[in-house]
This record gives sequence, structure tokens and C-alpha cells, in this order.
Amino acid sequence: MGSEAPRLRRGTILCVGNELHGDDGFGPAVHAALQAGPLPPGVRLHRADLGSPSTLGHLEHSDHLIVVDALRGFGPPGSVHLQDAWPLAEACLADAAPAGLHAAGLGQLLGTWAHLDARRPQVTLIGVEITPPRPYHPGLSPTVAARLPLVLEHIQALLS
Repeated sequence: MGSEAPRLRRGTILCVGNELHGDDGFGPAVHAALQAGPLPPGVRLHRADLGSPSTLGHLEHSDHLIVVDALRGFGPPGSVHLQDAWPLAEACLADAAPAGLHAAGLGQLLGTWAHLDARRPQVTLIGVEITPPRPYHPGLSPTVAARLPLVLEHIQALLS
């Protein structure tokens, strides 16, 4: 996965996940941390479930969307990945996504968007590789929780 992404000047940060399922709560943890401080003008912060059709609205009203989510299938737990999300969508649509990919929901979301609208806003995925989700066990594993400061640094770099 690449480590370069354009800076966010106007758009949305979308934090995805479920804090009731162990490391799947990484996106909500990032959302909580970002809520504590001011965001630049023109930048919106939302928390969502990618399975929701309302998530498409975040693409409709953004020139750049940053999606923070948990990943599976990209490396060891705790590894942080920053990439353009459109190739992920193409891999999911071609059924070529890595096995166990937790972010396949993002690929399906972007694939749906591509069928609805020819405009492709910039979509940057910032993900952390998680341990297997633990249904109804809130709290991040120490390995994943330790990556929160690095992900916040990546987001700040995109905002500056």
C-alpha cells in the first residue's frame, strides 16, 4: 500500500466501525479523538457503518473523502496502511480483493458509487490491520490501540 496522499482541503473524514466488536472499533476511536479538537473550515467529521446506503451521501458532497477503518488481510495486526481507495473498489468488483479483507464494504460502496455517478472524488483509506473482531467485546487490543497516535498524525498531515 502506498504512503502518499493529497492533502484534504475540503471534504469529509468518515470513521467506520463498531466499538462493540473489539478492534473493529478503531474507526470510532479515531472519531472520538478527532471530535476533541477543532477541524479546519470545510472539513466535516462523521461516523458511519459502511453497510448503510446513507454513506453514499458522503461521497456526493465531498471533493475528498478520508475513510478510517479496520482492515484484515494486509499485514500483521497493528500495521497502518494509507492508500487511494478506488483500486480497492475495482479489486472488489473484479472479485480480486485479498481474502479476509475487512474493508471490502468500502470497495462495494465505491463500486456502487461508480455506477451512480461518473464523478470520482478523491477517496483516501487510512486503515489499521486488526485482530479478528470479537463480537460484543468492546475495547481495542493493545496492539491496535497503540496505532491511534500514528493514524491521527496521518490525518493531520492530510489536513495541513
